[in-house]
Amino acid sequence: MAVGADQEAVQAQASGQQSLATSAARKLATTAKSVPQMQETSSRWLLRMLPWVDVQGGTYRVNRRLSHAVGDGRVTFVQTGRRVSVVPAALGELPALRGYGDEAVLAELAGRCEQLDCAPGTVLAQAGDAKDRVFLLAHGRVDKVGTGPYGADAVLGFLADGAYFGEQCLTETEPAWECTFRATTACTVLVLSRRDVDNLAARARSLGTHLDTVAALPQQRTNRYGEAAIDLAAGHVGEPRIPHTFVDYEPEPREYELSIAQTVLKIHSRVADLYNDPMNQTEQQLRLTLEALRERQEHELVNNPEFGLLSNCDYAQRLQPHDGVPGPDDMDELLSRRRGSKFFLAHPRAIAAFGRECNKRGLLLKPVDIGGHRIPSWRGVPIYPCGKIPVSESRTTSILCMRTGRDDQGVIGLRQSGIPDEIEPSLSVRFMGIDEQAIISYLVTAYYSAAILVPDALGILENVEVGRWR
Repeated sequence: MAVGADQEAVQAQASGQQSLATSAARKLATTAKSVPQMQETSSRWLLRMLPWVDVQGGTYRVNRRLSHAVGDGRVTFVQTGRRVSVVPAALGELPALRGYGDEAVLAELAGRCEQLDCAPGTVLAQAGDAKDRVFLLAHGRVDKVGTGPYGADAVLGFLADGAYFGEQCLTETEPAWECTFRATTACTVLVLSRRDVDNLAARARSLGTHLDTVAALPQQRTNRYGEAAIDLAAGHVGEPRIPHTFVDYEPEPREYELSIAQTVLKIHSRVADLYNDPMNQTEQQLRLTLEALRERQEHELVNNPEFGLLSNCDYAQRLQPHDGVPGPDDMDELLSRRRGSKFFLAHPRAIAAFGRECNKRGLLLKPVDIGGHRIPSWRGVPIYPCGKIPVSESRTTSILCMRTGRDDQGVIGLRQSGIPDEIEPSLSVRFMGIDEQAIISYLVTAYYSAAILVPDALGILENVEVGRWR
């Protein structure tokens, strides 16, 4: 066991030591040492696998074909204890109320919504019954149940927090429920009846006029992706009249501005001058700073509300697991929603939960070799770990699946190369001078962002349970 130098000297005198002690010998020796280590460093697979596109002028514009998607967002709620209310402005997500701006009327509509807490298995709407109310799903999961090809009940899909259904009753005449809506979990829903809307529209002329205008609008001709249709003729003979057409573009395409991450690294000049053997102090300080900056960059690409992947995934590309835990069927459905999926991105706990489900079915997550790393895969698509994907207190998380690359209309990373004092693409270290305390300052800056070129380039399996063991 090692002992202190003073204690070793006392022991040496007591034992009549005849040679130099190791504690004294180390005064003249150079100790072997490692470079500074840090636990924050991760694999950063997203930064490594995302194709990066250089942006000039700090902005990237995504031009798309014109789409007629209306009311495809989610409704927002406010919870006060056990009471839940809808944010009045969020009612504008309903197609019939899109563009209606009278805040007082919207507030009264929100006040007329009745809260309904229902147990699992509760039927909210029965197929064939008159559709006379709108349901706003604040929390829980609701299955859409129809009749299968052999007469048995079949789940056609499901809705989760923030969804709504039955909104057609506000503009259509005597509509009927096309399928049955049944609560799968304990649900909290707000119900707005058609009668309450009609009573309010009779008093508020602006609301009545708006609903009449929406009901009279002709149905937009679109393809199955909601894009404006292109008229074509095919399979004809003779000399029919060939349709005329043009491809319309979005009038206000989205523009992605490069985000920024910065810090000022400070080093005392005495440290930079004297303590550089065998390792350069400035280089090591800078190396650790860049590691932390890259970690923050990946975190922002996943979680930033403006351009992060979790926040900007199209609502139509968000799926819910059939049984809470991530199973092979859920991963297959996530894959089937897009062509050319390049990789999954999941929290390590989500990968472990998926592995447990595969083990129960006797399935194997076959590893693939990626640059010398053995990465688990599903259907040949690698599943990269990413600890930046959050895990909620209820132990749920998300699994991302994406197609990447500009040529494939996928997800791309954005950066600007050639900035002043650049040491890596879109990352610069700029000398800021020495202050009166002899402290040297360096401005470390990284510019980055991400863009989803078309909505189906990214899909998310939401509310995945990672804490269930059975």
